[in-house]
Parts: sequence; C-alpha cells; structure tokens
Amino acid sequence: MQTYGSIIPGGPTLARLLPEGSAAARERPVQSRKGRHRLAVVRWHQAHAESVSLTARHFGYSRSSIYTWLRRFQQAGMQGLEDRSRRPHRVRRPLWTELMVEAVRKLRSDHPRWGKDKLVILVRQQGFEVSVSMVGRILACLKRQGRLPPADLRDPWMRSRAQIRPYAVRKPRDYVPKAPGDLVQIDSADVRLDSREHWYKHFTARDVVSRWDVLGVYSRATAITARDFLDAVIERMPEPVRAVQVDGGSEFKAEFEAACQEKGLRLFVLPPRSPKLNGCVERAQRTHKEEFYQMLDPPDSLAELRAQLLQHELCYNTLRPHQALGQLSPKQWLLASQERG
Repeated sequence: MQTYGSIIPGGPTLARLLPEGSAAARERPVQSRKGRHRLAVVRWHQAHAESVSLTARHFGYSRSSIYTWLRRFQQAGMQGLEDRSRRPHRVRRPLWTELMVEAVRKLRSDHPRWGKDKLVILVRQQGFEVSVSMVGRILACLKRQGRLPPADLRDPWMRSRAQIRPYAVRKPRDYVPKAPGDLVQIDSADVRLDSREHWYKHFTARDVVSRWDVLGVYSRATAITARDFLDAVIERMPEPVRAVQVDGGSEFKAEFEAACQEKGLRLFVLPPRSPKLNGCVERAQRTHKEEFYQMLDPPDSLAELRAQLLQHELCYNTLRPHQALGQLSPKQWLLASQERG
C-alpha cells in the first residue's frame, strides 16, 4: 500500500493500522458527485508534486480541507471521500414520560380520526403538561415503533372497486425510451361531428421518439375495439413496438390487456389522475382534433370517416413538419436517423 508520510504526519503508522480489507475498499467506486470531485482533487494532488498548498490554491479550498480529504482517503480509500453523517454526537432526549406516551396512544386508539390539536386537550385534562407539537412528536414516534396502527380512512359510503391488473404495471423510473418503438402511448377521445347526436370514439397511438401516429375511429370504445386498434398499431408502425402505455380506462383492460400479453408487449398503466404522464399522445389528440375533425365535412358513414382519417394519418406522418423533430416529418426524421445510425 502506498502512503504519503511526507504530507500527512503519521501516515506510515496509519497504513500499518489499516484493516486487511482496505485495498478492496479503496477500489470501490465513488457514487456521489461531491465524492467524485474530492477524488479528482486527491488525484490532482498526487500528480502535482503532492503539494497541499498548491492543490488548495488551484481548487480554492483551505489547506485543512485538503489535509482532511487526504487523511480520509488514506484511511478508507474512495469511500472515505463520501459525505459523512452530520448528526450531532449528542442529541436532545425526549422530555415526555412513558405514562404520557401511553395516554396519547390510548386516546388516539379510541379516536383514530382525531389529530394532535384535539388530543392535546384531552391529555391536559389528565394532568399532563404537554404542548400540541409534543403530542405530534409522540404520535410520530408511536408510528415509527409500530405501536400505533394506521387509521382506516376509507369512505364507507363509496363502494370500492378492485383494481387488479393481471399484466399491466406502472412504468419503471429507469425505463427511458431511446429508439422508435420503445414506447407507444395510446389514448381515446370522444368525437361528435357538427350537431349530430351520435358520438364516435377516436383512438391515437403515438411513438414518443419518432412522433409517428396511428389513428383509428370506432363507434364505441370497448376492450374489443381497443384490441383491434392495437393490431392496426402493430401493423402500421414503422418500427416494432416493444412497450405500450395507457391510462386506466376500461377499454384498455380485459381483451386489450390479454392481447398485449399474448403479443409479448410490455404494458404500462398510468396512476390515477395523471394525464400529464401521457403528454405526447394527449397533445396529439388536440392536433388531430384541430387539423382534421374541425376542418372535416362530415361523411355519411363510419367507413367514409375511416378512409378520410387514413389520408390524414398519411399526411401527418409523411408530409407535415413537426417542431419537435426540427421541422421534419416523422418519416423524414426516421430516414435521417437511419442514415446517422
């Protein structure tokens, strides 16, 4: 093991006292940004005559800080450069007694919906000198210790519905779409042409990387129609679809979910009341509403409407410039990305 006895007084002695596993600890990578910066300071110090004064002037730190990091690096290797706990060696002990804690616990158990502002009145009536904040800290301490079961906050007048999804899951945080087909967002919207009473259901599927859209319109939004639209998405997307993201609508359950599992597609479902997580397809819905449905001369049948929607889809994907793609159409962007790749 190499030491720097000329820089740190007592360095050789410290090296002899280090545990046998210090070499392995030295090789463990530094995780935090601050730790990596301190390691760079130590490396710079080693490469420039091991001068503490020169290193301190170069990085703008005090000499004592440089000495501290060098000593910690000698003792614990790279892990010694990570931030350490700033918890005081001596912390203030709680001022409450066990009798007071038991009184608060019993009152909260008898009245699980009451908070600290109401419980403090009852605790004082039992002869305890206690503040509202102290009751709150006692309640928090009881929860951490598992001595206070959580209150049942369900609404007894609202019937709960089981939200069991046999295949769909929340999108993991580390799942980041990087290539076309990595994530396709699908959404449905109501469409009514002019003053007609009949409503149509419009479906949009958008690839979040290439902005390629697949469109469909149906008389109703059911799991069966959503399954049929999924087949059209897989057929008309320019790249293989690997994952699909939908909201919690009933049309994206049952047959639709089974179809995703059968085709080997990852199915991500959004948390409740979070349409912003499906922002790409939500913005696409507005675009197709403004550029197609609002400019449309209503046809006489659903088949004619589908034919016109396919023409709009073709124009959108091959001709219309897209601001997010540098004013290229999705098709032009895909061709350019293939040439770059």
